[in-house]
Amino acid sequence: MDTRFLGIAELAEVPPVAVVVDVMRAFTVAAWVFAQGAEKIVLAESLDEALKLKASHPDWAALKDGPPAPGFDMVNSPGLLRSADLGGRTVVQKTTAGTVGALAVKEASLVLCASFVVAEATARLLRTHGRDSVTFVVTGEDGKADEDLACAQYIARRATETGADAADFLRRAGESRAATELAEGMRQGVHPDDVALCLELDRFPFAMVATVEDSLMILRPCAVLPG
Repeated sequence: MDTRFLGIAELAEVPPVAVVVDVMRAFTVAAWVFAQGAEKIVLAESLDEALKLKASHPDWAALKDGPPAPGFDMVNSPGLLRSADLGGRTVVQKTTAGTVGALAVKEASLVLCASFVVAEATARLLRTHGRDSVTFVVTGEDGKADEDLACAQYIARRATETGADAADFLRRAGESRAATELAEGMRQGVHPDDVALCLELDRFPFAMVATVEDSLMILRPCAVLPG
């Protein structure tokens, strides 16, 4: 499998297959949203769009980075989501990097959103589809976030080597700038368990596939059979 690892700004053309990685925390949070029962996630272009979508659909829930804000129901924290009941609901998500990366490749034929918690399912889906060329979008820190690059490299390896060891990749993520900032309380809207939850390998058995539906970028869980 031919792989490329690019930051959002480096995407000169639409890749045929894109795996958009945001470990801390957008696509760890997205996986938790589905685990708490949500049907789908709408990836919003801006905070204003997120609020407008919620206003048009009062039963939807809106989620953002940072501290709580008027109009938003949740913040981008897996630790704070564990007690949420999202059964059957639609969640609108807007984050600094993850949602931006997914929207940047929305014209790709296959868009997967990923983090360590869905790494094996993501790799298995890539194997199942037999993709020869995959672009991994490293969303954080203008493509330099080591937790995202480590996760992308691990998924790429797992897609071709089913016995790949995750230890070094998880260590890099745990020592990353984002992990340090979260652990030291330098960011808002954070739970003390967030870093640990972002480093839980293969917690969930599904991949997450994003598609354009009625002009909106919609993320849904996709069950992937073992093998």
